[in-house]
Amino acid sequence: MGPRPTTPPTATVVEIVTADLAKALAFYRALGLEVPDGAEDQPHVEVPLPGGNRLAFDTEATITSFTANWTPPTGEGRLALAFGYATPADVDAAHAALTSAGAPSEREPFDAFWGQRYATVRDPDGTHVDLFAALPAT
Repeated sequence: MGPRPTTPPTATVVEIVTADLAKALAFYRALGLEVPDGAEDQPHVEVPLPGGNRLAFDTEATITSFTANWTPPTGEGRLALAFGYATPADVDAAHAALTSAGAPSEREPFDAFWGQRYATVRDPDGTHVDLFAALPAT
């Protein structure tokens, strides 16, 4: 690797390229993110995340508009998103709400040995979305 930039980045945006923007935005709304009304009609959408970062969504058509040879990836992805909640009950409720809305459950809520209530669902494009909260001290 070459030399580091002299100025660090000032923002973080994680981007999801989606096959069906409406389904993706519905999933992330059900997760509790503030997705603007009417965003389904846009080619690019950004929503705020806790801590000042953003989550962006682009349609496959948007990506191919400036990257002519791009094709959607196949197989398992290498990215997982994780969203923290205030309580273990919130993890259970989020998992139940998402799976009731049709999200596949990858991992039912459980008490992990590392001290968190933890669960995993998949978004409409197959991205793993982890849900977690600290367990009460014993």
